[in-house]
Order: sequence, then C-alpha cells, then structure tokens
Amino acid sequence: MSSQTTTLPVNNTIMRPQMFYISGLHDMPFANFFYVFLFIVLILTVFSNVFLLVLICFGPSLHNPKYIAVSHLALVDLCTSLSVTPKVIEMFLFNSSFITYEACLADMFFVLFFNSMQSLSLVILAYDRFLAICLPLRYHSINTNGRMIIIIFSLWMFSAVTFSIMVLLITRLNFCGSTVINSYFCDHGPVFRLACNDSSPNTIMAFTTIILFLFMPLAFILFTYLAIGLALLKIATAEGRQKALKTCTSHIILVALFYTPLVVTYLAAYAVGFHPNARILNNSLSTTIPPLLNPIVYTLKTEEQKGCSHTGLEDTDAPLKNAERLPII
Repeated sequence: MSSQTTTLPVNNTIMRPQMFYISGLHDMPFANFFYVFLFIVLILTVFSNVFLLVLICFGPSLHNPKYIAVSHLALVDLCTSLSVTPKVIEMFLFNSSFITYEACLADMFFVLFFNSMQSLSLVILAYDRFLAICLPLRYHSINTNGRMIIIIFSLWMFSAVTFSIMVLLITRLNFCGSTVINSYFCDHGPVFRLACNDSSPNTIMAFTTIILFLFMPLAFILFTYLAIGLALLKIATAEGRQKALKTCTSHIILVALFYTPLVVTYLAAYAVGFHPNARILNNSLSTTIPPLLNPIVYTLKTEEQKGCSHTGLEDTDAPLKNAERLPII
C-alpha cells in the first residue's frame, strides 16, 4: 500500500483594504471647536513662516550659515503644518474620514517625514550654537554656507530613505479585520497594529525611528548644552556669559516645546497606557503649535531681525576678535 503526499498551495495574496477610516477624537465634546482652532493656527503659521522666509531671502546680511539653518526650520515648519492640518480639517469638519490605502501611505510618509525634519532642524540649530559659543574663533571656518547646505541635504536624504522603508514595510501586511485608525492621520503604529499577520518588522522599525529621530537628537542637543555650559564657565566677565547665554534662550524654549510632549507621549504609552483622545490631542498640538511659535520665539524677536526690518542690519556675524565676541541669535 503506497502513501501519497498532498502539497497544499500557499496563498501569498496580500489583503489590502480599499479604504481606512480615521477615527479622530472619540466622543469628545466641542471637538469641532478644536478643529477650528487648528485651522486658525494653520493660517497664522503659514503667514509667520512665509514672512520669515521672505525676510531672510531679501536680507543680504542674513545670507549666512546660521540663517540658512533658520530658513530651513521655517520651511520645515511650513511643510509640517500643510501636511497635517488641511487633511485633518477636511476629514473631521466635513465628515470625510475615509482615506484610500494609497493615500494613507502617502499621508503617513509626509507627516512622519516632516515631523522628523522638525527634530533634525533643532539639532542643526544646536550644532550652530555649539560652534558659536564653544569654538568662536573657528566658527566661520567650520560653519560655512556650503557645509550647512550639505548637512541639511544629507539629513533630508537620510530621513526620506528611513521613512520610505517604514512605509514599504506596511505594504507586506494583511488587513483582514478592522480598518479603523485610532489617530488623527494615518499614523504608523495605529495602522500596523490592525494587521493580522506578523508585524514584528514594523514594531522594530517604529522603535528604530523613535530612537533615531526623537531620543538621539534630544541627547545630542543636551550634550551641546552641557558643552556650552562648560564653555560659559571659562568666560571671564559676567557680561560675556550673559551675552552667550542669551543666544541660546530661544532655542532652549523651542526644544522644550517640541520634545517634552512627544517624550511624555511615548513614555506614557509604553509605561502606563494613554487614552486615545489624550494621545491625539498631545500629538496634534506638538505637531502644530511649534511651527507657529518657532518664527516668533526664535527669530522674529531677535535684534538682528528688528535691525534688518528697520535699518538694513549690520553684520553681527563678522569674524570674531576674541572668545567673548559671539554671534548674536
């Protein structure tokens, strides 16, 4: 009696939904007023950042490495707001919460990409302050326009490749159950957790990007301020220390505004859990408020900006004569 072995065909078909549903805020009173608030923030953000870009573009004395970094921050802030807020308003104010599979992946890429560039923009500005205070006599030889542009371009390419891989990993997932995304956009975590096959590569990628674009940039910024603090102790006069510290105040405020809610969100989510509404409110505000405040807190209040807009700004970034003459920011 002979035995017969039967080989069953393996189904490699990937099940992808035609549409996802983005839930937004759950049963939250006056949620529409929050979306109207986001719309007002968007208008103010666009105006302030476009004004800043025009101001730098038409201010010849602002064409230096520091203001290349500042204009890059303004551009990223503008792109971040335009990638998030209009779609949120369309979905929740006009009851258009369904999004196609392809549009969802595109939304995921651009929102996460520009969010990561916000973090990296603060790193670039911290690098500029580190050189200005810790290496003032070599500042202009190290931090040239060309090198600043190369740094910015390299970070854009690195971020684009990283989040392209993240989105491509989503395409290997099967969605055979719920297609409701508990977020305000096609967020990576809420999407891959809907899959019914192995999503461990997506989990690894999520942890990797959090380390690369949140905790490592924050650690670098804290390191630069430790070095800056040590450099301040070496400045002989109180006036010199005060002047150097003043150059960092605005950047410190923006670092706190950007990183604090994000760090709290991720740590709380993994430690004690987070209500979906609290997570959505925290993340949406941390995405939309810093782009509004950046040009106000960091640049539009500086002496250089005031001088540029009134008298044609003298070159405060001229070569330094001694270690206590620092570029003012």
